Amino acid sequence: MRTNIVGQEAPRFILENEHGEVFDSQTLEGTWRIIFFYSRNNSPTCKRGCLTFKEQHDLFASVGCSIVGIGPGTAEELAGFKSNLGDLPFPLLADPERVVGKQFNVPVHLGQFPAKSSFLVGPDNTIRYVYDWLFRPRRHVARILADISQVRGDS
Repeated sequence: MRTNIVGQEAPRFILENEHGEVFDSQTLEGTWRIIFFYSRNNSPTCKRGCLTFKEQHDLFASVGCSIVGIGPGTAEELAGFKSNLGDLPFPLLADPERVVGKQFNVPVHLGQFPAKSSFLVGPDNTIRYVYDWLFRPRRHVARILADISQVRGDS
C-alpha cells in the first residue's frame, strides 16, 4: 500500500545523470519541479512518457517548472535510452537500487516493475501532487500542467 506523501517535504537526493555527472536535487529548491519515475528503459510506455514530457517541455518552462526523470539502470544505460529518444531537454538520473524511488514511496508491481509516478514539488520543497501514470502519459502530463496552473494561481 502506498503512503500518501502529499504535503510532506520532498526527499533530497544525489544521483548520477546520463553523462555520469552528479545531480543534487537541492539545486532545484526554490523552484517548481516535476520529478517523474519510469520503470524500464526502452519500454514503449516509458518512451511515450518521456517523449510527452519532451513535447510539453516549453509549456512547463513557461510556468517556471523544471522536469527531472529518474529511471532504473546505470548512467550508461540511461545515456543509450536518452539517445534513442532523440535527446531530451531535461536530465535523466540513474537510480539502479531504487533508493530514491523508495524515498518517494514509488510502489513496485508484481515484485519487479516500479510504478511510473510523478511528483509536483513546490518552491518550498513540499510535495503538492502525486500522479501514477500507468498507460496514459499524454493525459498524465496534461493533468500536471492543469494542476500547476491551479496551485500557482495562473489563469
